[in-house]
Amino acid sequence: MTEPLVLLHGASMSARAWEPVRAALEAHHEVLVPTMAGHRGGAAWPDGTPVGVAGIVDDVETLMDAAGMPTAHLVGNSLGGWVALELARRGRARSVVALSPAGGWGNGWDLRRLVWSFRLGSALAGSTTLRTAARRPWMRRLLLARVLERGDRVPTEDVGELFDDLAGCVILRELLDGAAEHGGVAPFDDLPCPVRVAWSGRDRLIPWRRHGVALRERLPGAEFVRLPRVGHVPMWDDPDLVVDAVLGVTTAHRTLETPA
Repeated sequence: MTEPLVLLHGASMSARAWEPVRAALEAHHEVLVPTMAGHRGGAAWPDGTPVGVAGIVDDVETLMDAAGMPTAHLVGNSLGGWVALELARRGRARSVVALSPAGGWGNGWDLRRLVWSFRLGSALAGSTTLRTAARRPWMRRLLLARVLERGDRVPTEDVGELFDDLAGCVILRELLDGAAEHGGVAPFDDLPCPVRVAWSGRDRLIPWRRHGVALRERLPGAEFVRLPRVGHVPMWDDPDLVVDAVLGVTTAHRTLETPA
């Protein structure tokens, strides 16, 4: 039987972030690719509910329940990686692959630097001039360098969607403020499932030394690997590398669970 797999995008993105790898993963899994609450294309944020990671985890749990997935293999990038880890804490994960997960900053300065990066990107997302410039591959690579090593590999017709996703994330400011107030990933005593943390080797948004080192101390027993020559959102930079990183975990878990 095909095992379920849930793909969770980063902050200010959407389900579209997984298009480069979706078909390859669907060849091996029943795949659910939601757009998380408060993001463009996702559910509206519930009135009266504080904006934060816990609310996003609640939303994904609801979507998993609706899809008939009490548990699943979870793959998340950036904020999605953090959400995947919190779902594992709630017993919803068969395994987790977290690609440069958020929530691991070592100090307040590292978080403020991240907040400023997102706020600048959000402010620029509505610029018609930048959108026009992004039609040129070399300019696309320059404009997206914060999150992609090879932004020129994003098809021209998809660039506008990336800008729209960034501009349309209505909870971004409150989400960032909440992270500063409530902190990042809380330490696990023991991991409830196999966890692979795959850090992008050329991550300029949340570099390993400032975010990954601290996170390693909070995830005892997790496997940490490096994804070479890719940026913070590696699915566009090297789809095959990401697919291999995911299936290396989900296939091993399925092998362990299936009688010979």
